[in-house]
Amino acid sequence: MSLFETLKGVARGRLSENEPLAAFTWFRVGGPAEILFSPADEADLAAFMKALPAGVPVTVLGLASNTLVRDGGVEGVVIRLSPKGFGFARAEGNRMRVGAALPDVKAARAAADESLTGLEFFRGIPGCIGGALRMNAGAYGGETRDRLVSARAVDRHGEIHQLSNADFGFSYRHSSVPADFIFTEATFEAVPGDRDVILAAMDEITEKREATQPVKSRTGGSTFKNPPGEKSWQLIDAAGGRGLTVGGAQMSELHCNFMLNLGDATAEDLERLGETVRGRVRANSGVDLEWEIKRVGRFVGAPVPEFIAP
Repeated sequence: MSLFETLKGVARGRLSENEPLAAFTWFRVGGPAEILFSPADEADLAAFMKALPAGVPVTVLGLASNTLVRDGGVEGVVIRLSPKGFGFARAEGNRMRVGAALPDVKAARAAADESLTGLEFFRGIPGCIGGALRMNAGAYGGETRDRLVSARAVDRHGEIHQLSNADFGFSYRHSSVPADFIFTEATFEAVPGDRDVILAAMDEITEKREATQPVKSRTGGSTFKNPPGEKSWQLIDAAGGRGLTVGGAQMSELHCNFMLNLGDATAEDLERLGETVRGRVRANSGVDLEWEIKRVGRFVGAPVPEFIAP
């Protein structure tokens, strides 16, 4: 019996083979998943992970707003939490309990609808709660660690864990939770506020994003993390990276720390563009930019080299 058939006997959620992933990613590029699984709920995910052989690679794909799937696709199992099972938002007093598949913008809106303030910054983050937990996502003066109370996760063996804020070891765009933990939900602390004031603050964030970032393009958000004491966009701009193109990929003219798929880019075009920018910045300033975009999967041909010389 094949691995797919074995897992099909365990899973209650949706399971498919050789599923194209490009449609799920904001870049709209990338090859297929060998096996794609969307669990029905946390118990389904735990049972699936217990049944999955130890040697099978696992990749978690959220909204893929900050993810580049390579052209050769992703081996093993890709897990994508379903909005139906993991997209909930519930107020519990001054706290919001939300599913890991809930988009950050919807978490902010759900809190506003309950007249709870403190989560407005999520309106400026184009991802989901699971991704925010993994990378301590932040924007406009707020970070995930500022409001997180606790979270739940399923590990590679199917065990369920309850995590406190302290368990995350948060730092800038990073958490130290084991890489094999799959977040299922989180609880955030908020403060009672005026709904109209909260919504006005969120509208202001939206206006700022639309004025400074290419939010209506095929992009992946911030490409590189800000080095200590520096701004990545300034380093890229100084190195001549604004508007730079490779194949169908371009560094945005509006915000040069954003890569764009102009319409026919491949994942290789995008990754090669990023490494070309890294090479230019290193040559110009001596700074090694670190990718913020998560790159997953296999190359079709030879791997894209790092720090491509200008």
